[in-house]
Amino acid sequence: MPHATALPATGHRPRWWTELPLIAVVYGLYSMGRLLVRGDVSMAVDNGLAILRFEQALYLNAEHPLNRLFTSTPSIGIPADFAYASLHYLVTPAILIWMFRRRSAAYRAARVWLMNSTLLGLIGFTLVPTCPPRLLDASHGFVDTMAQYSAYGWWGAGASAPRGLSGMTNQYAAMPSLHVGWSLWCGILLWRHARHPLLRAAGIAYPLLTTVIVMGTANHYFLDAVAGAAVMGLGALLTRPVIRLADRVKGRLGTAFATVRTASEPVKSPIVSAGCKTSAGERIPGQRTSSADSPDAAADGAAADGAGPGRATGAGPGATTGASADDDAPAAAR
Repeated sequence: MPHATALPATGHRPRWWTELPLIAVVYGLYSMGRLLVRGDVSMAVDNGLAILRFEQALYLNAEHPLNRLFTSTPSIGIPADFAYASLHYLVTPAILIWMFRRRSAAYRAARVWLMNSTLLGLIGFTLVPTCPPRLLDASHGFVDTMAQYSAYGWWGAGASAPRGLSGMTNQYAAMPSLHVGWSLWCGILLWRHARHPLLRAAGIAYPLLTTVIVMGTANHYFLDAVAGAAVMGLGALLTRPVIRLADRVKGRLGTAFATVRTASEPVKSPIVSAGCKTSAGERIPGQRTSSADSPDAAADGAAADGAGPGRATGAGPGATTGASADDDAPAAAR
């Protein structure tokens, strides 16, 4: 599943303040959906028995010997119960945070892969409600190890749910096993992205150990584990199409928002003065007045016009001509 674990870097580093609410909302919707899709108990029992008979017809009967080993050996059964009740909720978020901090280029694909598979698992719970082995009649040979060793942990008769809160979980959501599915997701990411050999080895051991635990504690059939792996495979195949769809929707929403924002802004005048005009005779402070606009120049011009051409030419040598009056006007204005 390389395409679901390593996409080329886009230069955009995810931000925790957007990722955390998104993950919380998706997980909250998943938990509520799992609680609301409780099917008919008789149907769930029939589906569980059908899976058990199908496995026996294929000589796949690992659940009975593992369950007997866990119930007869507390040193195995008790740690297995703790692992079933806790690792599912601890390792998966830890791997997600590790990918966010250390492998940001592949984080988005890993997160989308996990969400795809989780929602597909919810569809499986809805369509195929399944009674786990521990809730079958005792005549079928299974013992609920978590009920047997409940004095050692926080759980009661409701699988990994705390005592008194079994009604807050759907105990017939066994097909597919997301315990196995999520552990496979963790294992693949560790194998692909971890550098230390021990971490890569843990990536192999963790999903295998989880599969043994879910069968030994009588919480899942072997085919539940197979279905959990199949759901993760389908979720990986949908990763790139979902990312492309999300990018397309995000781009269209961004374009629509920009259009609305532009339309709501007032249109600015291209004129620098924005419609402001100066009144007659008003000038900008500090502006030098030209000779044509000077009041003194206008008065001198009027006097020169009143002298007439005869007076300008008939004056004596000491008289001032009209041309010289015009020449003195700029000097007076300055």
